[in-house]
Amino acid sequence: MRSWVEVSLGRIRANFRAVREVVGQAVEIMPVVKADAYRHGAIAVSHALEGEGARWLAVSNVGEGVELREAGVAARIVVMADFLPEERAAFEEFRLTPVVHTLEDIGAARVPYHLKIDTGMGRLGAREAPDAIARAVAAEPAELEGVMTHFASSGNYESPQTGAQIARLNQVLAGLSAAGITPRYVHASSTIPIAYRRRDAWGNLVRPGHAIYGYVSSARGASAPRPALEVKPALTWKATVLAVKDLEAGALIGYGGMHRAAQAMRIAILAAGYADGIPHRLGNRGQVIVNGKLAPIVGAVSMDLTSIDATACPELNPGDAVTLLGSEGDVSIDARLIARQAGTISYSVLCGIHARVKRVYVD
Repeated sequence: MRSWVEVSLGRIRANFRAVREVVGQAVEIMPVVKADAYRHGAIAVSHALEGEGARWLAVSNVGEGVELREAGVAARIVVMADFLPEERAAFEEFRLTPVVHTLEDIGAARVPYHLKIDTGMGRLGAREAPDAIARAVAAEPAELEGVMTHFASSGNYESPQTGAQIARLNQVLAGLSAAGITPRYVHASSTIPIAYRRRDAWGNLVRPGHAIYGYVSSARGASAPRPALEVKPALTWKATVLAVKDLEAGALIGYGGMHRAAQAMRIAILAAGYADGIPHRLGNRGQVIVNGKLAPIVGAVSMDLTSIDATACPELNPGDAVTLLGSEGDVSIDARLIARQAGTISYSVLCGIHARVKRVYVD
């Protein structure tokens, strides 16, 4: 294989159990498996999570939900960002739960739905006054099963925004209660409020995404507590060495002659590039792991190829594998490190791994 990822389903299951240990039995867990489970493979990951006891899963769009149903996934599937008119029949046909984002769309719901409230994110969600929301819900026959929101700054303990969003959500819930409406589920929290035990944000259903795949972002602010959640990355990304060659001092490497050899050096050319998901900005700044040692990327990352300095790795040969993301011995490169080097975020690194990179599942 040119390039592949190894996904540990055992790690996925262990990370789910870690979330369960933090939130307890009284709070339901809805793992987020959108974007092909952050490129870990939504079908395999969903089956593993079901086997661990997950009764809910969250996806972004109808197509993702249909794919899981057709693969035999039986858990409740909530579609968080897609209620387009031409796809609404699929909610009933495939037993999907819609998230409705506007009061006008409540009347189009034909199955129990969750209503998203824009409490301050400024994206999807109803933004009307609590009494207007209650009237709209009461006027339609479909069952309001859940109320949800999305936090904009939950990792920033210097910002009052999360507290204001929680207060706004509680105002909406109070308005519904005054109208005799009590949704069965309330959910707002993704990984950060779970990991840092912000219980007032949990409701009775949480939506971990990043944590399921082994990551918890650092919180900001002097008042930020230590994270209570310990998880481990479930994905290792590897690439095959296509060629190894010696270059003389002064030789230019890659497009634009981006790297000039300061002295005679040995390079290896890897069978992966930005079309596979290696960030282009890792040129001359990223690293890979070769037999337990870090080796720098030299020159520009190309569409299908990446060159590394293999001078310190004389044992490296064509056909060998190097680690782009993962661990070998005591040396590790995770998505957060790559994100810092590439000037992006770890979510983008994981989701950027292209579908043409083969997935291999291990326990």
